[in-house]
Amino acid sequence: MYSNFIEIVEVAPRDGLQNEKTLISTADKLGLIERAIAAGARRLEVTSFVNPKAVPQMADAEAVCSGLPVRDDVTYIGLVMNARGAGRALETGRIDQLGAVAVATDQFAMANQGQTSDGSVAAAKDIIAMAQAAGKTAQVTIGASFGCPFEGEVSEDRVVAMAQAIAEAGPIEIGLADTIGVANPAHVASLVGKIRVALPDMPVRVHFHNTRGTGLANLWSAILAGASVADCAIGGLGGCPFAPGAAGNISTEDVIYMLDRAGVQTGLDLTQLIAANHWLADVMQRSLPGMVAKAPPFPKQA
Repeated sequence: MYSNFIEIVEVAPRDGLQNEKTLISTADKLGLIERAIAAGARRLEVTSFVNPKAVPQMADAEAVCSGLPVRDDVTYIGLVMNARGAGRALETGRIDQLGAVAVATDQFAMANQGQTSDGSVAAAKDIIAMAQAAGKTAQVTIGASFGCPFEGEVSEDRVVAMAQAIAEAGPIEIGLADTIGVANPAHVASLVGKIRVALPDMPVRVHFHNTRGTGLANLWSAILAGASVADCAIGGLGGCPFAPGAAGNISTEDVIYMLDRAGVQTGLDLTQLIAANHWLADVMQRSLPGMVAKAPPFPKQA
């Protein structure tokens, strides 16, 4: 039996925008964050602390943090790849949680953060320790959990072993990322199930890209297998500068429509999310990938 509540992490301000070639203003990033909070988002990945030469869209990380709404009920997450990024995030005084990344294959780990897969696990554990020393929390996402753009298939046993090693450092959760959108529901059910058996007390978060149109099916499969947290992005924007072929995240509006109709609570308001989608489409000057915002309401409004 699946949970009747799934926690949503809104990642549009970081993962949704990081691959966009047109630079988005700090004010518009903060506008997106404010609209997500108004729609009910209580955990948001607001920026990443990476080399601005590698990811120019995130060059204003400190400026975004300085403009964040002061909310006791919202957790602001900063994505970091190494100790230097973690230090920058903590120095802002506005980041509540560090998000670290470990990568399941050597080739993608080298492209993404200049280290081996084992090196990325060690770095993630160091980031967790830094967060804890600063009185903050940390979570870790295992990138390329379901397939690698360079090495192809990824062993489930490899991902489980990484999760077990990372869990020793005490993250609040471990995320499984389908970085290039190659997962299918059967694979998702198998891997999430194995993580739940290996680490029964560790919450599992899932992060799906909709490259091949399987994102929502994969999310539902993950929920049935015991995942309790899901990343998604308003409008379905997203991609990875270091993963060829990576398309957008699953759309927050599409996720909330599906979960609302299934009786699964999230605390997010679909009407406000659709309004945020339309606002963001104006900012981006194009229609966004998410489907629900393009469709008529159902059931019809009175």
